[in-house]
Amino acid sequence: MDDMAAWGHTVTPQYATLIVWFVWFVSWMLAALWSARVAKRVDWNTQFLYRVVTIAGAFLLFGVQTHSYRGPGRLWVLSDDVSWALVGVVTLGFLFAWWARIYLGSLWSGWITKKAGHHIVDTGPYALVRHPIYTGLILSAFATAIQRGTLVALLGAAVMAWGFWIKARLEERFLREELGPEAYDSYRRRVPMLVPFGPKAA
Repeated sequence: MDDMAAWGHTVTPQYATLIVWFVWFVSWMLAALWSARVAKRVDWNTQFLYRVVTIAGAFLLFGVQTHSYRGPGRLWVLSDDVSWALVGVVTLGFLFAWWARIYLGSLWSGWITKKAGHHIVDTGPYALVRHPIYTGLILSAFATAIQRGTLVALLGAAVMAWGFWIKARLEERFLREELGPEAYDSYRRRVPMLVPFGPKAA
């Protein structure tokens, strides 16, 4: 018990955030085994840009160690209480993304694809936003950037969000063609893209 208490005192909120990101990443990769057969896939070249942008954003978000950084790019230093609250927000973002992935089931893919039996899912988290997985990840990225408190980290979160936006636009164009413009346009008119209660047909 004393060892656990001592460990708890040595773990910083920033380190806890990295642990949460690591757990999400590993579990997300393992869950890739749960996926239906691909019926059609967007070619790799079309998907190259959003992948490069998203990876670049992640590099900026995590590439600068900030626990002892006090350079000109440091915007603020948060109290431990606020930093721990942001660990909770990061976790909430991942839980929202996981809810969406579980709800989507075997239709999920890390690539832009049409799965066997693909259809529009417009209930659960998909009744709140059209791309709830990206919404959750963007929330986690910005919470992490605010916790780190540097201009580079905030830029990284913004670049990651841009990458997810590019991917969402590609997905919507692809699914509109594959599932039918009437059905997909109706969904777009009813449900916002990434921000709950935000603009709908984006």
